[in-house]
Amino acid sequence: MKTAQLVKRFWPYERKYIKIVLFDLFCAALTCICDLVLPLILRHITNTAINDLAQLSISLVIKLALLYLVLRLIDAAAQFYMASTGHIMGVYIETDMRRDAFSHLQDLSVSYYSNHKIGQIMGRITNDLFDVTEFAHHCPEEFFIAGIKIMVSFCILCTYNVPLTIMVFLCVPIMTIVSTIINQRLRAAFRRQRVQIGELNAGIEDSLLGERVIKAFGAEQAETEKFEKGNLLFQKIKKKSYYFMATFQCSTRLFDGLMYLVVILGGGIFVCNRWISPGDLVAYTLYVTTLIATIRRIVEFAEQFQRGITGIERFFEIMDSEIEVYDIEGAKELEVTEGSITFDHVSFEYPDDHNAVLHHMNLQIRPGEKLAVVGPSGGGKTTLCNLIPRFYDVTDGSILIDGQNIAKVTQKSLRKHIGIVQQDVYLFSGTVAENISYGRMGASREDIIEAAKLAGAHEFIMELAKGYDTYVGERGVKLSGGQKQRISIARVFLKNPSILILDEATSALDNESEILVNESLEKLSSGRTTITIAHRLTTIKNYDRIIVLSKDGIEEEGTHEELLSMHGTYYRLWNQIPERK
Repeated sequence: MKTAQLVKRFWPYERKYIKIVLFDLFCAALTCICDLVLPLILRHITNTAINDLAQLSISLVIKLALLYLVLRLIDAAAQFYMASTGHIMGVYIETDMRRDAFSHLQDLSVSYYSNHKIGQIMGRITNDLFDVTEFAHHCPEEFFIAGIKIMVSFCILCTYNVPLTIMVFLCVPIMTIVSTIINQRLRAAFRRQRVQIGELNAGIEDSLLGERVIKAFGAEQAETEKFEKGNLLFQKIKKKSYYFMATFQCSTRLFDGLMYLVVILGGGIFVCNRWISPGDLVAYTLYVTTLIATIRRIVEFAEQFQRGITGIERFFEIMDSEIEVYDIEGAKELEVTEGSITFDHVSFEYPDDHNAVLHHMNLQIRPGEKLAVVGPSGGGKTTLCNLIPRFYDVTDGSILIDGQNIAKVTQKSLRKHIGIVQQDVYLFSGTVAENISYGRMGASREDIIEAAKLAGAHEFIMELAKGYDTYVGERGVKLSGGQKQRISIARVFLKNPSILILDEATSALDNESEILVNESLEKLSSGRTTITIAHRLTTIKNYDRIIVLSKDGIEEEGTHEELLSMHGTYYRLWNQIPERK
């Protein structure tokens, strides 16, 4: 996106604090007064001393000094407001943007997270927005101050000597063109820098979270080499950006020198020919110094400006990410009375790689039925279960719960009635009680304990150091697989959903843990419509119905005994007979 587009899209965030912005600009104008009045005071003293020294009295000097002192006090107060409230406004804007980004990330579908690294996303809503704070405050302020000083200086200098003023200001457009060209390269370098630091963060996160696997396979050296490669690439990109910065600052200093050279050469010739007075030349030099200092300040701000613009651009890349699963206008609340589920000619392909998984599938799940889904990998078992809570939307056809099309109800009400227990249990960094209460926010301690008892988790929880207030570690690292699974089951007990989805919930557990968890799952599934994905077929032989799902759709359907009698795919899976090709 072009800079103008980014600033235009950013403006609503700034406009929210327009009163602070306007007063900040007023204070910025006050800070300009000292810089613009000082040359006039010195010009008056110099010309008076040269033309008629008797006119230069102590009282006049004191009056001029007092005037300048008052202006300096006003300048100090204005600077305090700009440095405090102005920066705080930037913090408010950063907070608003981070809130919007996080809210949008919550609305994005599962496929977005499948295609983007978490480290990159974190970088965009943390580090990138730090620079936006400075941009939000300094951008209007710096350009406003520069505009005032340049215009006022030009007008005042023209009253002294128009030809000399034109000669000095001819340097400005040339300087602007050169600066713009270098700035474009600088922005590209900053963008590459942001992308690479995101990659670096993602790699560090991956290594730290997989620390046990790294140690188990003795892959420390490989991980160090991988990190070093990314770290050196970041170093290379950052070095290049500093070369551009150095070029930018060097060109600016050369133009500074050129403007002073014009003043020395042109001013000296003009004084010799009496076309300008010595006092006017002193004032002229001071105004040129002010002008150069202003341009230099803008140059120094250019790096901050480009960092801010890059941060804003990466922020809007998140905000522009399409929400693939959303509530349609007028979506109603889902009302579950029985819990029947109907797949009506459902087809689905993944949006990122267009991998077609389901093809015009029809399936009727009766209220309270316990349905097991088995079959070879890649047949669509997990996909089928992901479509029910609308983690993805169907490509064609429809899914109905109690006759209501789930695409026409709110996601919140839909997911309220669905409980999911997965193989890979995710526990949040917090206490046992906090993790169980995720099933129903605001639940009482009594309800949490009751849910844990139903899940068969209460006894082991009470044996922990602090019971329900025990810290579980990041991703529940302090607990065993069986313990984590029972906490996740307690979470669903607390939620008390009408429909239950069990996605290979016991496949990663040892035999003892599997028995305990299966007992909990039996209690949990009682009286609920239950869909179970299973690899261990012994856990589902008593289910009401079993379907065998493959790439061709539903191959077989029936009870355990019925499917065995068919001597088909289920029979082969039960007897662990390899498929012949």
